[in-house]
Amino acid sequence: MPSDTEKVWKANQAKVAWAKKFPGRIRSWDEVEGKRVRKVFNLPGRSAAVLVLSDRSFAIVPQLEVDTGHLVAALLAARSELKFRHRETFQKLDSLVAREKELLRQARLQKILGAVQNNMPDIPELKTELLRLLSRY
Repeated sequence: MPSDTEKVWKANQAKVAWAKKFPGRIRSWDEVEGKRVRKVFNLPGRSAAVLVLSDRSFAIVPQLEVDTGHLVAALLAARSELKFRHRETFQKLDSLVAREKELLRQARLQKILGAVQNNMPDIPELKTELLRLLSRY
């Protein structure tokens, strides 16, 4: 005979299995296209919400605050739909992205040059090898 704990565990498993099959649950963002949000239900104590869509399908979504890496990637991914309304904002974002890339490139250059300078006294053949490498380009 199953213990009370096993009965609770099995009841929970049955509930979760039923919930996973619940009709109307959106499983892919492609299914949302063309639908409107009808109602939003925040989940108390959790950083998630349920979006009920115009056809009464629903999606469970994470919080709106995301880490900055995801935010920039999301903006760039949605550029084609957002750029008409936010053209100047995207121009500024593009400028900031380009500036960051250039500063990163310069930082890499300085790191490489610093490594060469720091290792030159200990590796006498470094100069010869660098000249040989540079002659290929």
